[in-house]
Amino acid sequence: MASINIFPPLTPELNVRCIKKSLSFYTNLLGFRICFERPEDGFATIELDGAVLMLEQIEELAPHNDPWITAELEYPFGRGINFQITVTDLDGIYSHLAKHHYPIQLPLEQKSYRIGGKFVNVRQFMIIDPDGYLLRLNSLAKVNTGAP
Repeated sequence: MASINIFPPLTPELNVRCIKKSLSFYTNLLGFRICFERPEDGFATIELDGAVLMLEQIEELAPHNDPWITAELEYPFGRGINFQITVTDLDGIYSHLAKHHYPIQLPLEQKSYRIGGKFVNVRQFMIIDPDGYLLRLNSLAKVNTGAP
């Protein structure tokens, strides 16, 4: 069976409390675009620089035999996970968030990570979305064959 080329091989679907608030955050503050949505279902798929997320509004915080919700949900929803999103305009997004006084979890920094025998230098910062998902936005600074 051929796959439909709508989603990358891994596309997280995030439960959200208010789809309108989440869409406003992701589109107006971070620059995601809406790929498609089903407002009647409280659902949208969004994309930024190839990173795709699905957002789905939940009606209640308890599972009540809903197979899509594995346990009772409480804020922050994103406990134990962070989403790394590589973007082309890291500085623009960071400035836009600062202009709108959005809280920054980890300020903009340059960090070196070893991958095998090479070091990758990235610029990154972290924020928490309205439902408690930790987002680490980054851009590649350079790759070194030696030490950072």
